[in-house]
Amino acid sequence: MEVFIVVTVLWVFSVCMHEFGHAIVAYWGGDHTVKDKGYLTLNPFRYTHPVYSILFPVLMMVMGGIGLPGGAVYIEHQLLRSRWWETAVALAGIAINWLMVLFLAAFFKTGIIPDDPTNLACVAFGLLLQLEVCAILLNLIPIPPLDGFQAIAPWLPAQTREQMFSMSNASMWILFLALWYVAPLNQALWHTVFVITSHLGVDPYIYFVGMHEYRFWEH
Repeated sequence: MEVFIVVTVLWVFSVCMHEFGHAIVAYWGGDHTVKDKGYLTLNPFRYTHPVYSILFPVLMMVMGGIGLPGGAVYIEHQLLRSRWWETAVALAGIAINWLMVLFLAAFFKTGIIPDDPTNLACVAFGLLLQLEVCAILLNLIPIPPLDGFQAIAPWLPAQTREQMFSMSNASMWILFLALWYVAPLNQALWHTVFVITSHLGVDPYIYFVGMHEYRFWEH
């Protein structure tokens, strides 16, 4: 249960940091309403969306062991000074996640956290790092409402952009089902994750140990 608690709590914190990244860059870019909306805080309730914040992240973690960002910050895009600022806002959350990944990786690279699957810190933080990398890769996919699409949306024709955004819920369900039922796609995702995290000092085996410990109710 310790792994479940540590990873879940830190995952919520990482979602807050991700969304704070969107909000602070939006504020710098001209949308000062984010301050009035309370987004310039790390309060997770400010970033809650019933589908993207609760349903999908929980389903992904419990059923598929896949990390998916779950926050929602509502930006007044018309207040941003340029399309470049819109793209910067979209990518800011991913940049924060990368900084968190590199911060965690430093503990593994320096040996502060040992490469030992019997060590709680190794299992919990190693799993968290792998889930963060997974979330980053997924978030870069250019389908709505993920950040990869948000980054290119300002450069699309308005009609195309609106049509794509209207498909957001369907797109997320299709992505979830594809990752769950299309084995080659799931394997390609995790192969990429493990290649990256191996270079960061975390053995792929930690994921499997971590998910076993995370799902304590199955023991």
